Amino acid sequence: MGKRLVVQSNGAIEWLEVPERNPGPGEARITPLFGVEKHGTMAAFVKGYGNERGRWDSEHRMHRSEGTLWPYPVPLGNMQFGKTEAGERVAWWGAFESDPVISDSSLIRMGEIGWRDAAMQDPGEFALGALRDANARIGDRIAVFGLGAIGLAAVQLAVASGASQVFAIDPIASRRAVAEKYGATAVDPEGIDVGLVLREATSMTGVDVVIDYSGAWRALQSGLRGVAYGGTIAYGAFPAPFPAGLDLGGEAHMNRGKIVFTRSCSEPNPDFPRWDETRVKKTVWSLIERGLLRGESIVDEPVPFDDLDRVYPEIAKHPETHLKLATVYPTSPRS
Repeated sequence: MGKRLVVQSNGAIEWLEVPERNPGPGEARITPLFGVEKHGTMAAFVKGYGNERGRWDSEHRMHRSEGTLWPYPVPLGNMQFGKTEAGERVAWWGAFESDPVISDSSLIRMGEIGWRDAAMQDPGEFALGALRDANARIGDRIAVFGLGAIGLAAVQLAVASGASQVFAIDPIASRRAVAEKYGATAVDPEGIDVGLVLREATSMTGVDVVIDYSGAWRALQSGLRGVAYGGTIAYGAFPAPFPAGLDLGGEAHMNRGKIVFTRSCSEPNPDFPRWDETRVKKTVWSLIERGLLRGESIVDEPVPFDDLDRVYPEIAKHPETHLKLATVYPTSPRS
């Protein structure tokens, strides 16, 4: 009998027993070695607000009050890394699980790529999608709000794309330090007018592009104050409904900023048929292979798999201590 980490209901993180099964046609039993989580998205289900909008009606493309977006128990975990019975190093999307059986078509062959760098595949896809949706170009001034894994991937890609200035905004000092390591100018938003800071740093013009993965309404307001006339905010966070207070009649009205909502896995891609999710995935993996997207200082030191039910709740309680939660399975040497 194996086990899988799940959230059973709002805040209830538990192990779920999973019966052992043999691989079917086109499947493989994988020995898991390491795994990582995607905090921002899964927080919606751990905290409960992910289902408050109701189910997603794909035909009408809207939420319906009846039903749920993702029924509990919701599996926890994002990308996992291990080896096949033949010893091939592979990655896949899946839950933290002790005995995974995975479709062969879902496996990414890692080659010599380290698992921490490979862990940037998922956040890299959403970062790349945001930069493309914002029409970021060489020489642009770019501000990134929210320095989780996606935000820090966006920082790396913005620098690699030839942005003239990259600003990284987050209240957590350790995350700002990582952004600085990757070439950004870090800004602590606590107690300051971030929009004004961005304008003063750009000769009062403002930034061409804002990438917002913070999930905080005050960050979006700061982006509206700091984006240039006609500039673009690519909004990719998955927050709970905002409280009253967001002002769309101020700088947003006067400067005609554009807000685009970005989600790289939604099809069709805005640039379809030239671009689709498959091309995004392949492009991000190529960036990882070329060393332009790295997991160093982003992926946490892995905690033991058997401790996940104890450690996982700390993500919400102490965000400053976890950037991208990682685990090491009992089958793996710690490295």
